[in-house]
Amino acid sequence: MTELWSILLPLAVVTAVLPVQLAVTILLLRSPGGRAKAAAWIGGMTLIRLAQFAVFGVVLDRAVTDDPAAPSLVEGALLLMVSVLLFVSAARKLASSPDEDAPPPRWMTMLDGATTGRASLMGAGLVALSPKLWAFTLSAIGAIEDAGLAPGPATATFIAWVVLAESTHLLALLAVVIAPERGAAAMAGVGAWLERAARPLMVGISLVFGFWFLAKALGAFGFALGS
Repeated sequence: MTELWSILLPLAVVTAVLPVQLAVTILLLRSPGGRAKAAAWIGGMTLIRLAQFAVFGVVLDRAVTDDPAAPSLVEGALLLMVSVLLFVSAARKLASSPDEDAPPPRWMTMLDGATTGRASLMGAGLVALSPKLWAFTLSAIGAIEDAGLAPGPATATFIAWVVLAESTHLLALLAVVIAPERGAAAMAGVGAWLERAARPLMVGISLVFGFWFLAKALGAFGFALGS
């Protein structure tokens, strides 16, 4: 289980800290009816992730090896893909290229007037259309299936991963629900900080976890590092 969470926890972190997506949550919270809209946005993301697990959990369960001592080529390939995506993301940030994690510009202009239904569809669409988020989620599913957990524990583990992957969004929503005025002021501060720190933050996180997942991929392929 420790080995499993050594993969799941970093995947949750890199998913949770994507600045542009958190900025959308903050913008929704600051709009009229923001709490309901933000909850719908998070609910849309959650629904797609659960659907991905329902479909691809079965596929990857059949694809991964049943022998814990044997190389896991599927898991290794998924983790290697995540590593490459993170390195590419870091390079793009250093080159000041457009943010590939950003929702379509038209979405950003619709946030203030978005209904809860549209906010839910936007959250679902973001997860469904983002190659990076697909890679993160499939890697989490692959790691869970490779761990050989029974269906109940596997589902519970994935739900726990989803909660962690969406923890920044959930905490932002909770802050505004518990203390509307102070929470809104805090979200404004967080939003301003994200504008300033998004680039160096994502460069650092992408490089650190890029090397981490590269090492995990090599281990899954059967290359024992440091031996």
